[in-house]
Amino acid sequence: MKTIERRTFLEAAIFPLITLGQSSAPQGSGRVVRVEHGVDRFSVQRTSAGANKIAYKVSSQDTNGGLFIFEQVSLRKGGPPRHFHHSQEEWFYVMDGEYVFEVGLERMRLRPGDSLLAPRNVPMSGRTSPKPQGRYSSAFNLPAKWRPSFKRRQRSPTSQLMRSCTVPARWKLWARHSR
Repeated sequence: MKTIERRTFLEAAIFPLITLGQSSAPQGSGRVVRVEHGVDRFSVQRTSAGANKIAYKVSSQDTNGGLFIFEQVSLRKGGPPRHFHHSQEEWFYVMDGEYVFEVGLERMRLRPGDSLLAPRNVPMSGRTSPKPQGRYSSAFNLPAKWRPSFKRRQRSPTSQLMRSCTVPARWKLWARHSR
């Protein structure tokens, strides 16, 4: 895997985000939040679809809903089904591996150092390609109380179906929605 210096990544990630989610109201909490490489902001081990590792880097609680950043380490081929966000754009920055993103009718391949801003209300999906391993960061603005609503979403019929499946069955569902 290609190595990127932390400073280079942060410069590439932060500058485009300056205008993302800006408003005239103060955004920050006034605290410095440092999260080390490979660690979750809350020291929680998170997985997505049974295998991908997710680490929160900046929480919406840290910025009063102004910004949320997470890092995903993809361990298997596949990705989420097409979906869209009603209230926010989502920005992706690929650090390792290759990903194919579909945003609206456009399909594009992103390699390390590439980024993509997906507009709100436009269907999108992303998956690793051609190898299953990869790593990217994603950023968007979320309400400060996002975590409780996320927990409610985990009770949705789709989420319940995913949890009721064995891990291999989850990956089949995940991969089916990522072609």
